[in-house]
Amino acid sequence: MGGVTITLEGHFADRDTWSMQNCPVARTLAALGPPSAVLVLSEAYFGTNRFGDFVKNLEMTESAVTARLRHLVKAGLLVREPYQEPGQRTRYEYHLTKMGLDLAPTLVSLMEWGETYLPGDEGRQVALRHAGCDEAVTAQVRCSAGHDVAVDEIVMGSPSDPPGGEPAYRSPPG
Repeated sequence: MGGVTITLEGHFADRDTWSMQNCPVARTLAALGPPSAVLVLSEAYFGTNRFGDFVKNLEMTESAVTARLRHLVKAGLLVREPYQEPGQRTRYEYHLTKMGLDLAPTLVSLMEWGETYLPGDEGRQVALRHAGCDEAVTAQVRCSAGHDVAVDEIVMGSPSDPPGGEPAYRSPPG
């Protein structure tokens, strides 16, 4: 399997001149926070929006859920909205923002990868289906023209690099 790599071009071509510390993957992981924050985010996708329900459904401590919700709100993935039931004090619900909703393909990819490579003791437990046609939902890498794209067909360059140019450098295998 060695040799399957992403082609680097433009200022990315010289791998020794740039750092992963400010790359999109590092920034995304920082926004997501610890793995338990991703579980909180996933729970929001399942319709959970009240603090007590996050605690109960995730079987996490109140302090851990509080910290994760704060992080996800600060990162812009959730928004905190007040609500008040009759005779009760004001409390808050948490809802996905557009930024949080746009992570759906990433979460589908994580679920699909986990079910494929890390199935539970009882085997696969999750099947995602399209409500419109009942077919399986999968995460795939495609170009904007709709072509499936393999890892070794990806070219990483700057947004200002002209498309279709010859890659300046192909990272070595392994």
